[in-house]
Amino acid sequence: MSHPRPVVVLVDAYTSGKYLLPEFTALGAEVVHVQSTSELMASMPEPDLSGYAARIVHDDLAKTVEQLLPYAPVRVLAGQEPGVLLADALSRELGLPMNDPGRSEARRDKYEMIEALRDAGLHCADQFTSGDVEGIVDWLRQGRGFPVVVKPRRSAAGDSVFICAGEAQVRAAVEAVLGSETIYGETNPQVLVQSFLPGTEYVVDMVTHGGRRYVCGVWEYSKRLLPSGRNIYDRERLLDPGEAPVPELTAYVDRALDALGVRFGPTHAEVILTPEGPALVEVGCRIAGNMHPGFHDHCAGANQATLSALEVLRPRDFLERYAGRHYDKRYEAVCCTTSTTLDGVVDHIDEQVVAEIAGLDSVYRFDLKIAPGGRIRPTVDLYSSTMRVFMSAGTMPDIDRDYGRIEQLKDRVYRLRAEVGAR
Repeated sequence: MSHPRPVVVLVDAYTSGKYLLPEFTALGAEVVHVQSTSELMASMPEPDLSGYAARIVHDDLAKTVEQLLPYAPVRVLAGQEPGVLLADALSRELGLPMNDPGRSEARRDKYEMIEALRDAGLHCADQFTSGDVEGIVDWLRQGRGFPVVVKPRRSAAGDSVFICAGEAQVRAAVEAVLGSETIYGETNPQVLVQSFLPGTEYVVDMVTHGGRRYVCGVWEYSKRLLPSGRNIYDRERLLDPGEAPVPELTAYVDRALDALGVRFGPTHAEVILTPEGPALVEVGCRIAGNMHPGFHDHCAGANQATLSALEVLRPRDFLERYAGRHYDKRYEAVCCTTSTTLDGVVDHIDEQVVAEIAGLDSVYRFDLKIAPGGRIRPTVDLYSSTMRVFMSAGTMPDIDRDYGRIEQLKDRVYRLRAEVGAR
């Protein structure tokens, strides 16, 4: 099979991973999609696979490699978090440029990730992992204070992450996580418990080629702590690359990526600036979930999807134009994810409310996350939020004003079906 155009393989191109296909295509590549599971993951919107040169459902590593060999791919990338390990395994078997294979598990498993940073001498959380509730409680009783964080080792988007203020809350959280399934359909045989990191949380997004990086954006998180102990996403604000603590954060993440063996591709890191300095929450070897190419080009001058394609297909251009540099903040920018306490089945979308939100001066674009007939539930993590709103303006007060109006309107967007038998 002859391919006059280079072929790139994307594994699990869910959510923001969908933006990679048009970017690689625009630079002249064909793209093959590999699905890491036998069925599409129900927790995420179904990806549009119509534009791919081929679609492969993974079952066995040797078989998937055999199916890919005729395409002579130049690179394999993860489109979303569950594809990271398979992308590494395929890259290794196909002899393609990849991140350090010896650190593959550490780029997916949160316990191994933090231990890799500890081995490199980087500031990070104290932690313990076990499949036994009593073992976890014994560890906590060894002079460790509260609060602590309880979460799965291999999930994302705030899935089953609990902040616990005492032993009873820890027991309840551990029992809730153990044996449950992550948003990616993986069972949790163990639970990770970490010391709570006090401070503000930030996002640091990068693209790397041969160990040289471009900083795509640094965003400051605002989160909302629920009575249940779940800390849900609210909004993130783009910082100026020259303002504190951006240089400190990017230097730390650069060292963290070195410790994790990241040599190529996009990364999405979450970092808390503690009184002792930056400490990694986690890093994903894929583009950011809240990344939108047009929005990021508008407010930051570049975006991870375009740069990821450039890094793969035109590495010289990437190195000459981007490596060792950072984004240019052009406007104030915020991405917010709306939460809800509604519970029911969506009957229809109120188009008048949608039009009012779309007409707000600072709203660049927004995405409804639930269609008519879909279930809306009280928000507990990123995937149960109801809308993603990209906002940009000349000043933050302009955004804050419109954000306040969105908070007033958000639960009027979705009109729920009347419950049968309701009076």
